[in-house]
Amino acid sequence: MPPPLSLTSLPLFPLGTVLFPGGLLPLRIFEVRYLDMIRRCHQAGAPFGVVALTEGSEVRRAGAPTESFHRLGTLATIDALESPQPGLLMVRCTGTQRFLVQRQEQLRHGLWVADVLQMEDDVTVPVPRHLQPIADALHQLIDTLEQRPRPPEAPPLPLAPPWRLDDCGWVANRWCELLPMPLELRQRMMALDNPMVRLELVGDMLSRAGITP
Repeated sequence: MPPPLSLTSLPLFPLGTVLFPGGLLPLRIFEVRYLDMIRRCHQAGAPFGVVALTEGSEVRRAGAPTESFHRLGTLATIDALESPQPGLLMVRCTGTQRFLVQRQEQLRHGLWVADVLQMEDDVTVPVPRHLQPIADALHQLIDTLEQRPRPPEAPPLPLAPPWRLDDCGWVANRWCELLPMPLELRQRMMALDNPMVRLELVGDMLSRAGITP
């Protein structure tokens, strides 16, 4: 097995959300410290890192505490970028690979950069028969969302193909994005190494909510 890949000086974007591999992330960017970073990443075709906040807020305010964030995050690649007006970027990103922050530093203008170690992707595990209702419920939800009439100005769907409904990790990740849960729980779910365990925990939540038997 090859050693994990490391990235140096990866720009970080601390957010009040958790980005899962394969997940979609729309961003509305207006802070100076991120405008230049996002443009540079887009031009270079390079990722940036999304980490969930443990303290502080997404937007810097005078007198507010400095951001603190989880060491486990997810790389984000930029799929689309628009600038509807000066000083504003509308960005659509996709989560790719999880990483672990090894060293972090806040630059003078407020941007965080870090040396990170990339984690291995989830092993592809077929959905077993006893967990199939969880995948079936997600399939039904996707069909409902796709068939619902949508005005042109509506935001994009929270899910995007390809639909990997036979893969434990993919199904679990999409439910973790859709279900209401505290940020800390969402972070712990993303951190789990075993995709089947993640799916089993999602199944417990769906069962308690009456979504699955």
